[in-house]
Amino acid sequence: QVQLVEPGGGSVQHGGSLRLSCAASGSIFSAYTMGWYRQAPGNERERVATISNSGLSNYEDSVKGRFTVSRNSTKNTVYLQMNSLKPEDTAVYYCTANIRERPELNIKVYWGKGTLVTVSS
Repeated sequence: QVQLVEPGGGSVQHGGSLRLSCAASGSIFSAYTMGWYRQAPGNERERVATISNSGLSNYEDSVKGRFTVSRNSTKNTVYLQMNSLKPEDTAVYYCTANIRERPELNIKVYWGKGTLVTVSS
């Protein structure tokens, strides 16, 4: 079984910065695309940023230029550096990872439990 652990999150003022991290542990043969989604109250979950195992990253338009996704593939860890935070970035942020547990098994998508980020004006 695979677990994603997301310490971090917290509260920050408008214009501040936070760094999220997420470590995948357990039975991992190979980790593929990893990334972050978020869900604000009353909204659907949306993709924030993803990064492939070759380092190719993609961002949701509203965070481009402010957020940076990165990974340490040796540690199966993904990070999200969030700068110039705005109140509309307030949400629960979820880590996700596409992982193959054993060579003969299919890739599965795993999710963290989420961490709350609150940006005050």
